[in-house]
Parts: sequence; C-alpha cells; structure tokens
Amino acid sequence: MLSVLRNPTYRRLFGAQVVALTGTGLATVALSLLAYDLAGADAAAVLGTALAIKMAAYVVLGPLVGALADRVPRRALLVSMDLARAAVVLALPFVSRIWQVYVLILLLQAASAAFTPAFQATIPQVLPDERDYTRALSLARLAYDLESLASPVLAAALLTVLPYAWLFAGTAAGFVASAFLVRTTALPDPDPEPTPTGGAVRCPRTYARAVSGIRLVLAAPRLRALLALDLAVAAAGAVVLVDTVILVRDILGRPAGDVPLALGAYGAGSMAVALLLPRVLERGGDRAVMVRAAFVLPGAPGLLALGLTVTPGAWSWPALLTVWLLTGAAGSAVLTPGGRVVRRSVRSGDLPAAFAARFSLSHACWLLTYPLAGVLAATTGPAASAAVLAAVALAGAVVAARLWPRVPASPQRGSRISSPSRTTSSP
Repeated sequence: MLSVLRNPTYRRLFGAQVVALTGTGLATVALSLLAYDLAGADAAAVLGTALAIKMAAYVVLGPLVGALADRVPRRALLVSMDLARAAVVLALPFVSRIWQVYVLILLLQAASAAFTPAFQATIPQVLPDERDYTRALSLARLAYDLESLASPVLAAALLTVLPYAWLFAGTAAGFVASAFLVRTTALPDPDPEPTPTGGAVRCPRTYARAVSGIRLVLAAPRLRALLALDLAVAAAGAVVLVDTVILVRDILGRPAGDVPLALGAYGAGSMAVALLLPRVLERGGDRAVMVRAAFVLPGAPGLLALGLTVTPGAWSWPALLTVWLLTGAAGSAVLTPGGRVVRRSVRSGDLPAAFAARFSLSHACWLLTYPLAGVLAATTGPAASAAVLAAVALAGAVVAARLWPRVPASPQRGSRISSPSRTTSSP
C-alpha cells in the first residue's frame, strides 16, 4: 500500500491531508471544552447544534462550491480554503457568545465543503493507475481512522501543559502546513471536455453546474447505488457515534474512560479493513465487496437491539466491542472504494462536480440518521434506536443491491456520462 507514496505529488498531498486531519482532531477536543465554558450543562446541546450546522453546510454548499471548482485554479482553491480554515479556528478562542461559535463553525465548514471535494477530485488525476488509486483510497481511510484515535491522545497530552485554547493554534498550524504542502506541489488541470467540433465546452451558470453535479450522481445506476450504500453506513455509524456514551455509561455502568475504548474498537475495525482492501478489491471487485459489506451493517445494530433485551451481564462489554469492531470494518469496506466508483462513472472534467455532489448527498444521509438515532435513544431507548437504524441500513443495502447492475463497467471512462448538461445512465 505504501508504494503509492513514491509518487512525489501524491506524497505531498497525503502529507497535507494528514496534518490537516490532525489539526481537525485537536479542534474537536477544544470545541467541546469551549462549549462547556460557554454553556455549562447545555454543552451537549451546543455541540449538537454545531454538528447539525456542519452537516447542513456540507449538504447545501457542497454542490455549489463543486460547480465553481473547475473555474478556479485547483491549487489556488485548495490553498485559499486551507488558509480560510486557519483564520476561522484562530478566532474561536476569542468568542464570548454561543451564536458566535455557530457563525464560525458555519464559515469553517463552508471552507471544508469547498476543500474536500476538490481535493478528492485531484487524487485520481494524480494517480491515473487503478491500483495506485485504490491504494490511495485505503491510505486516506487509514488516515481518517488514525486521526480519530491519535488526535484525542495528542490533545490529552497537550492539555497537561497548555490551556485548551492553544489547541486551536495547533489546528491552525495544521491547516497552514497543509496549505504550504499544496502550494509547493504542481497539480494537474482537469481534462477539457470535448465537443463534437473539437472546441472547449462553454461552462454553464453556477446554479446549473451545481444541479448538474447532482444529476451526474442520480443518472448512473452505480452512483445511485452508492448513495444507498452511504445511507446504510450512516445508519449503522449513527448508532455507534450517538449511542455509545449511553450504552457504556448507563446500560453497562462502566467508567467514562471506556467510552473512547468503545469508539476505538469501531476505528480499529475500519483501519484493519483499509489495510486489507487493496488486495481484496483485486479479487472481488467493487460491487461484490461493497454490497456484501453493506448487508453486514444492519446486522450489527440488529444484534445490539437483540442483546439489549437481555439483562446486561459481564458478556455485554466484550460483545459491544465486537459489534462495534464489525461495524467499523463493514463501513470501511463500503466507504473506501467509493472514489473508484465515482471515478469510473464520470469524465475527468466532471470529477469536481461529481465528488461535490456525492459529498453533499452522503452528508445528507448523516443529517438524517444523526438526529434519528439521538431522538429515538432519548425517547424510546437505545434498543429501539438500534432496531430502527438497523432497518434503515437494511433498506439501503437492499436498494443498493437492486440498483447496481452486475454487468461489469466498460474500461473506457470517456463513455460514462457525457456532459453536465446532457447526462445518460451508465451500466
């Protein structure tokens, strides 16, 4: 897997991703402490609102910024968004009102909504070989998982010698370092989209480009199936991320220190699959691996719902760790190859719009499942929450299996989906 780092351009981009993710992890811890300082016992409500703002920004702004991505030099866009994110997090320690936190979070996530799809669309152009791109996707998933495990540990270590406000400075340093790495890297320009006369296509208006990105995703059966798979992952993942603290503290009666251990099991499963996936995909193919993993996802919260009907005993803690491990593994098997599916489904020039649309629509799934898991857990209990989300995950898996044709895709990428203004379904 690490052989892909021999490519100097990708090596710098991967380094930029790692330092930016590390900074983001520090900001997550610092934001929790800031919310507690500002709101006290209502800190959870503040963080929940901030999370909703984050998802809403991704859903609304993702397609719009994707429509603008091919009108701005790619490197200039990425660098400017990194610097914008650095400026926003540097302002966070100085806020004194909760509404100020919400405004800054909106600005921060708007910049991320511009940065992430453009960054994702750059990687397949830097690594045109299919195997190299698959290894890069696995490395990216591994980086996300390591961030979720390592950043809290790093933050805890820094907090022993520094006030939490300095964590925001660490976040800003990560974004600045990312901007520097991108700025010093030569990035390829998107391939021009040919016309019947051989000239360049005239770019439609921004709104039309934003809509076309969503149309690109909805036009191809494979990409519609990918959206259903995103829903399955979001349903199972929401149970983990929302209900873990209740399960560990209230249901099992375990200490607070076991909450990160449970979440760590989820991340460990994801990491293990990310390491193995390049070889697995060479043998099984995208559809076989992703659809089969999707049917594991509803089984995990389903087992949890069943287990919660039994009086908790000594076996419940290892059972929870095992279920979370399997959930993380199945989620990684579904999410990691997603970039390959997008890459094979649209033209190179349409990649920014397609990645932005998928980024937006996938986060819309989380915007649905996060509050659903939280409301159900609070009103009917975690068993009912797990059962309902298991049903949602099963529905996503079934829809994906029906939508995604078994016929292998043509190797000619140029024949997938023609243009933003004229989309066709692809097999």
